[in-house]
Amino acid sequence: MISTEVFVDRLELHAYGRLTLDECREFEQLSDYRIRFGAPLDLLLDLRELESCSLDALIEQVRYGRLHAHDFGRIAIVSDSQLVAWMALLSQACVDAEVRVFDDEGMAHEWLGAAIEMPGESVVESVMH
Repeated sequence: MISTEVFVDRLELHAYGRLTLDECREFEQLSDYRIRFGAPLDLLLDLRELESCSLDALIEQVRYGRLHAHDFGRIAIVSDSQLVAWMALLSQACVDAEVRVFDDEGMAHEWLGAAIEMPGESVVESVMH
C-alpha cells in the first residue's frame, strides 16, 4: 500500500507492506500529471515500512526513471536499509536528479528545502492506495 501527498513543488510517497505494479502505475500517473507543469519536481520516497516489492514493480520503476530522467530535481529516499541505499546509488546513473538516502524524514525534508506543512495547508492532494 502507498500513501501519496502532492505539494506545489514535490510529491511524497510513503510505502507500507508490499509495493505492487498497480500502485507504481498509480503513482506514475500522479507524477506525470505534476510534471506537465514544467519545473523539475522533487520527490520524497519514505520506504521505512516497505516490506517487499514485486519484481514487475521494480522493473517498472527502473523503466519509469529512465523515461523521466530529466524531470526530477532532487529525490530524497528515507530508509534504514543498506540495500535501498545501494539501489539509490545505482538509480542515480539513470536520472539527472540528485539522489540522497536519509534515515530521518525531517532531514530529508530539510535537504529538499521543504517546510513540513500541516496537513491540508499546502497540500494539493492526498491519496491513499
